[in-house]
Amino acid sequence: MADLFARGKKPEYLFWVGCAGAFDDRYKKVTRAFTKILSFLNVSYAVLGKEESCSGDPARRTGNEMLYQMQALQNIGLFRRYGIKKILTICPHCFNIFKNEYPDIGGYYEVINYLQFLVQNIEEGKLVLNCEVLEKTKITYHDPCYLGRANNLYDEPRTILKVISSDCIEMHRNKSFALCCGGGGGQMFKEAEKGDKEVFIERIEDALKTEAEVIATSCPFCMTMITDGLKYKNMEEKVKNYDIAELIVLALDL
Repeated sequence: MADLFARGKKPEYLFWVGCAGAFDDRYKKVTRAFTKILSFLNVSYAVLGKEESCSGDPARRTGNEMLYQMQALQNIGLFRRYGIKKILTICPHCFNIFKNEYPDIGGYYEVINYLQFLVQNIEEGKLVLNCEVLEKTKITYHDPCYLGRANNLYDEPRTILKVISSDCIEMHRNKSFALCCGGGGGQMFKEAEKGDKEVFIERIEDALKTEAEVIATSCPFCMTMITDGLKYKNMEEKVKNYDIAELIVLALDL
């Protein structure tokens, strides 16, 4: 970002990569997939690189309000310095906290989840997918809590998947009734309580009942928990877990 400003350029969007998108080996592939789409669309964007830190969401969810406010205010100061107005996110947790919680401490931005961005470009005819690539692939979709119940983004992922495949099937618990992947609310970073069936196992059982070939996700936490569930059930060779951005790249043959 600093290099662009030094050259007198100001991108339209800040692409917030997020901790998982920058450090998790599996989710790095999602980051690369989305940047391929951005380049394909010739979008004016930039990333903060080493200046990007955590959004503060994990700290707040696990009860460390002071750390959250320190991280959030640091980010707000950085955004102000660069004149950031529009933020693109691939992580629902970052999307939710920037959109709904940063305004409480003075951070006002147009925050766009990548699924909203992708649907807009599909509807405007800028993103034309090769429907034959995955047309006959049976796909089910897992709703992330922070996209669905927290921000009512249910239609966008389904709109995209119906363009990609003619064989999309819902789990019996879906949309506002969808079961959490088991990674939200700080659960990602702690051991499960003894005695109860772990949530991610129950959710992967929902997905496997559909007999889908692909479980589509749109959240790094969900991707981790669904992938772990497939391994737990010894189904990782038969059923694949892809992010929607990865499916679009496959359909674009990039």
